[in-house]
This record gives sequence, structure tokens and C-alpha cells, in this order.
Amino acid sequence: MSSFDDIYEKILQYPTIIIHRHTSPDPDAIGSQAGLARSLSEKFPEKKILCAGENDEGDLAWINHMDEVKAADYEGALVITTDTANTPRISNKLYDQGDFLIKIDHHPDVDPYADMSYVDPDAPAACQIIVDFINKENLPMNKEIAYPLYAGLVGDTGRFMYPETSAHTFEIAAELASTGINITEIARRLSDVTFEQAKLQAMVLENMTVKDGAAYAVLTQDDLKKLGVNYEQTSVAVSTPGRIKDILAWNLFVQKPDGTFRVHYRSKGPVINQLAEKHDGGGHALASGANAKDMDEVKQIFDELVDVTKKYKEEHE
Repeated sequence: MSSFDDIYEKILQYPTIIIHRHTSPDPDAIGSQAGLARSLSEKFPEKKILCAGENDEGDLAWINHMDEVKAADYEGALVITTDTANTPRISNKLYDQGDFLIKIDHHPDVDPYADMSYVDPDAPAACQIIVDFINKENLPMNKEIAYPLYAGLVGDTGRFMYPETSAHTFEIAAELASTGINITEIARRLSDVTFEQAKLQAMVLENMTVKDGAAYAVLTQDDLKKLGVNYEQTSVAVSTPGRIKDILAWNLFVQKPDGTFRVHYRSKGPVINQLAEKHDGGGHALASGANAKDMDEVKQIFDELVDVTKKYKEEHE
């Protein structure tokens, strides 16, 4: 793994830097991308610093908007990805058209796709890594930079509830808050849902199947159309089954327009990222994503989750 100093030396060498994040972004993806871009722009006003993506921010557009990035911008450019574990998830497929590629991430490094990388699976959020990088290299930090970074930190730690949260995480949060950002506004924005999304959460609970401490629900394209919710807005329902006391792990299957399914894995204890890796996915031990081509694979995925959850219960009873 490369060091922060190695990454900074590369940044110094390039007049154009294009920063990517993953598709269907969460606050950590947008926040780490925007925070890094804003800090570098403040430090190097002569450089062209761009945020690349497919304009799929959805309800998270308040954190940051993407720039218009053209194919010509990649000529001789440095490309950096944040919060993106593997190449299929990189938003904007021009990422490999630059001169050099750097990966900054906190997921297990199952796809070491970059020329240089800094990957820390123990970090609860990519935003925490970006703040550490900013501090190590004495880069600027102000309200505009801290705002997206704090949003991403709160989002990926589950409001500081997930097990990767550490004392250092709270130090980072305090540093960001000390810039004067409105942490109450950020918390409210992360919690706000539309009436349609609230009904979607209710639908997940109503249609949920529970077995041996595991649960799953399927949201079809017809369901989304009926409620007036788009694909990106379904992210608010991913954590919904976890509110039930006896559910230890769960899947939410969201049908894409092409008929396949995006698979969300979440857990309160059973390790589920190895299950996700079997289905074109991966992620953290307790939060991962994958894909399913049809309902047969949906059923297979849930059966695998039930097996893992049963074993976990037996070991911990």
C-alpha cells in the first residue's frame, strides 16, 4: 500500500485531477469525493480539479453536484477514486482514460485495480481517510470542505453506531464540527424522507419474510412506480428491517429497470461480505452489496444468508 506522501507527490505532478466515486452513491462516496476535491482546489487554484459521476446523486445532491467532465479532460490527467472497492462500481467509465490512477478506499481490497492505492478496511468511512490525508499533508480545511466530509462520516458510521467507529472517528468529527458547519442541518438532511419514501419503508416491513433471524424483502419496478419512488431513493429503506429486534441479518432486493436486482446485505453480527462476493459484489463484514440476475438467484442469496445467520445464532447462544 502506498503512503499519503506518495499520493501527494503524484498530485503535485498533474495539472488536471479527476475524482470519481461509486455508482448509486451514498453520503460517504459523495462526501469523500467532494471533500478531497474542495481541499485540493483551495490548495492548488491553478489546477483543474473535477468531480466525475453519472449525475445519480438523487436525494444527496445537497452534498455536492458533479462537474461536466469530457473525454478530453482525461488526457494526461491524474484520476483518483474514493470509496469504490471494484471497477464495476466506478461511476463514469472513463476512469481508466487518464495517465495514472489512485484508489483511496476503506473496503477490503479484493480488486486492487489502481496504479497506486491507500486502502484501510479498519476505517469506518472513506471520509475519515480523506481527513487524515488532508491533515497529514497540511491541506486546507474550512466549512465548505468539512461539510461533505462530515455528512459522509455520519452516514457511513450509521450515526456513529457501527463497530468500526473508534475514538479517532470522534476526533475527526470534532475537528470537522469545529469549522462551524451546521451539524444539526446535516443530521436532519440525512434523516429526512419524503412521504413516498416513508410508504416505501412501510412496504418493506409489510412484505418482509423472516426465517431463523434472517429477513428479506423485494422491491420491484412496479412497486417503485406505484409509490412514485425512483431507484436511487430506495436507499432509505435498506436499514429498515434492522429496526426489528430479532432480525440479525437481512437482504433488500431492489429491481433495476433491466429486470435484474441490486442486493443490499446488512447485519448486526453475522459476517456477510463473503456471501456478497459470490454474487458479483462485496463490501464490509456487516454491510455489503451484490447483484442478482433473477428471482432464482434472489432465493439462493437468502438461503445462504439464513445458513450463516443460523450458525451465528448457534455459536452465540
